[in-house]
Amino acid sequence: MRLRSTRRLLAAPDEMWALLSEPYHLADWWPGYTAVRPDRRGLAVGARWTVTRSDRPGLLRTPRGEGTLVITQVAPPAALGWRDVQQALDVAVTVRPVDGESEAAVELTAAAWRVPLEGLRGMPERALARLHALWQTAERLR
Repeated sequence: MRLRSTRRLLAAPDEMWALLSEPYHLADWWPGYTAVRPDRRGLAVGARWTVTRSDRPGLLRTPRGEGTLVITQVAPPAALGWRDVQQALDVAVTVRPVDGESEAAVELTAAAWRVPLEGLRGMPERALARLHALWQTAERLR
């Protein structure tokens, strides 16, 4: 199963990459994560990050449980990817320039038999909406 969404963001790709590439910001914009602890490699292919999940239980997770992400793609300022090991989810975030701003796309791929579709539907849209809101907040603080 593959879900994809795109959204225009009011930031240049390099500015958006600065936000995406900071491991601790992932919990600010990815639905379901409340904290991230990157390993010593930080943002690098093969790095393993520990995430704390939200209070909402799911089929393959307990509330406030921990999980592991493996970073699968790092291509500044255009692409970031990871695999959520316990949930068997692959996530790819791409950013491309559009008239001095960015268009971001989030693609989520999951084995349908492992994760209920209703728990994932809308997740790419929610992630992009949160990323947009986070950027707007950062801009207002400048």
